[in-house]
Amino acid sequence: MVQKVAVIGAGPSGLTAIKACLDEGMVPTCFESSDDMGGLWKFKEVSEPNRASIYRSLTINISKEMMCYSDFPIPADYPNYMHHSKILKYFRMYAEHFKLLEHIHFQTLVKSVKQRPDFSRTGQWEVVTETRDGQEERHVFDAVICCSGHYSYPNLPLKDFPGIETFEGKYFHSWDYKGPEDMYGKRVVVIGIGNSGGDIAVEGSRVAEQVYLSTRRGAWVIRQVSDYGLPVDMKYNTRFVHILFQLLPINWLNWYGEKTLNAMYDHTMYALKPTHRLFSQIPVINDELPLKILSGSVIIKPNVKEIRGSTVVFDDGSVLEKVDTIVFATGYNYDFPFLPNNAMYKSGHRIALYKHVFPPNLEHPTLAVVGFIHALGAIMPQAEIQARWVARVFKGHKKLPSNKAMIKAVENDTKDIEKHYIVSKLTPLQVDFVSYMDDIAGEIGVRPSLLWLFFTDYQLFKQVLWGPVTAYQYRLMGPGKWKGARKAIFTQFDRMYQSLKTRKLAEQESSSSGRLIKLSLTLLAGGAAAYYVHVRNPTVIPSLLCKIHLQKA
Repeated sequence: MVQKVAVIGAGPSGLTAIKACLDEGMVPTCFESSDDMGGLWKFKEVSEPNRASIYRSLTINISKEMMCYSDFPIPADYPNYMHHSKILKYFRMYAEHFKLLEHIHFQTLVKSVKQRPDFSRTGQWEVVTETRDGQEERHVFDAVICCSGHYSYPNLPLKDFPGIETFEGKYFHSWDYKGPEDMYGKRVVVIGIGNSGGDIAVEGSRVAEQVYLSTRRGAWVIRQVSDYGLPVDMKYNTRFVHILFQLLPINWLNWYGEKTLNAMYDHTMYALKPTHRLFSQIPVINDELPLKILSGSVIIKPNVKEIRGSTVVFDDGSVLEKVDTIVFATGYNYDFPFLPNNAMYKSGHRIALYKHVFPPNLEHPTLAVVGFIHALGAIMPQAEIQARWVARVFKGHKKLPSNKAMIKAVENDTKDIEKHYIVSKLTPLQVDFVSYMDDIAGEIGVRPSLLWLFFTDYQLFKQVLWGPVTAYQYRLMGPGKWKGARKAIFTQFDRMYQSLKTRKLAEQESSSSGRLIKLSLTLLAGGAAAYYVHVRNPTVIPSLLCKIHLQKA
């Protein structure tokens, strides 16, 4: 039975992995190469090799209710989109509240993780670490959870840019960017239109002479501030919207979504329109970029063809002279250099992991990767649900399928990902946030049942159906149930509003017609869900009604 667990990394994934192990009665030991927790969210003025790095002004693009852990809400007075310093403070509060710090060994580098000679019998691992004093130590663990993240190894594809060796100015990867200080009065080219590229272009445009944003494929750009000023994820990342995605044709959803975005700013007119459909790739989240384009502070350009001294030539033949700075916002490579090769193999562009967590080819399921996932949602709740599942598997409460079945599932997942999303070496996987959360929650036994809630707690049913899919929903029932989950769901919008209540105003009462429309839509959605379940499994509803009747009796 697994008792001692090594956790590699004390970022957001590592912290929740430590807690998940403690919740299942195991003894975790976390090794963190840095001098502090937080991983990506620990800002440092100088980027450190093989570690994630962020810039001074970084603010998360996921709202606080959608990013917090399931049993520890972020304080109500914290802003909805938090600066990295606030996020790090939240992690420290979380670690102190659940007494995680005593399990973390800081400034300890993991050099290797190897199967013990008796692995076929014990499933144990040998972990070799190095302290800050250079002392090497060997440890034996029953299981290992890798939480090292995937923003540590910048991808700098210089070979794709002929003539870069002749460039007379300064070039660097966005991993090295800390602020726009060196861009004052400069002509800057930012290559890559992901979230980092967009942020750097916007921030640099405030001080630079001119910023050019080069993109190979274009991008769909969405706002953080949605209808009525709500955070966009709290407005649209709901179970009702998720149900629509299961029922309606994806081509229609793409058409409708693109039409809605173009109504705000025409992506063709702004030279942003990409070659892919809206829901084929995670969009860029940036409220300021369209305004910067409209004001001419940022000019969108196609891919860079070549570089000649201080001149940049683009694919369309246009030429830009006297360029001072080039920023490569060209993504990251991923690697697990300390793990054995036989534990990792590729499936398509991605590392083959069963449900993106377990290597499917090991004799014993005592190695897991937590936090190596990519979706339109925060990593914290995704890593947490993964860690809870991992802890249940390690403890023996859940059993994985056979190696053959897991390998087949991995290959099917790869085909499904390649069918629905644009994937590459740098973005090897993407999942739907709600579908993935529900899938892993189902493995644990904590997936909320809309049908059950409809009959047993109608007020909560409405919140779960219409409200945002916050992590609290996965603490309502089953293993790890938290008694505060129901209240957290009912008060999530109160916490969202709290930080905005900086000036007292008279509140308006909601209209009766609005309540009536919402009730009608709720009944319609509930009926559709019940019909959907009944058609596919006619025995579910009668058995559920019988169970409710027996409980009341």
